[in-house]
Amino acid sequence: MIERLETKQRMSRVVKHNGTIYLCGQVCKDAEQGIREQTQTMLDKVDELLIKAGSDRRHILSATIYIKDMKYFAEMNEVWDNWVPEGDAPARACVTANMAREALLVEISVIAAEIV
Repeated sequence: MIERLETKQRMSRVVKHNGTIYLCGQVCKDAEQGIREQTQTMLDKVDELLIKAGSDRRHILSATIYIKDMKYFAEMNEVWDNWVPEGDAPARACVTANMAREALLVEISVIAAEIV
């Protein structure tokens, strides 16, 4: 069974299937902020969606981070490293990408296991 949460015409924010949770790309709450703030509020949104879907950051299997420019890599990682629970780091990729809006510096997509 496939369960979709917060579904609109273009996409669902969350899709659950066979105990796996897929989040659509998450961005910051305020794109006028710097990379640290954008990263933190983006991760806050991931936390909210995972809890809503029956999971948490300790159950993230994989994360793909899209960053506007690698000059932000170290600062983004400082926030990421403080957010990821010790011993529970997911598989991760980080790539540069053209963002949907000019002010966006970072975006993340996440796959997590449902808590059973």
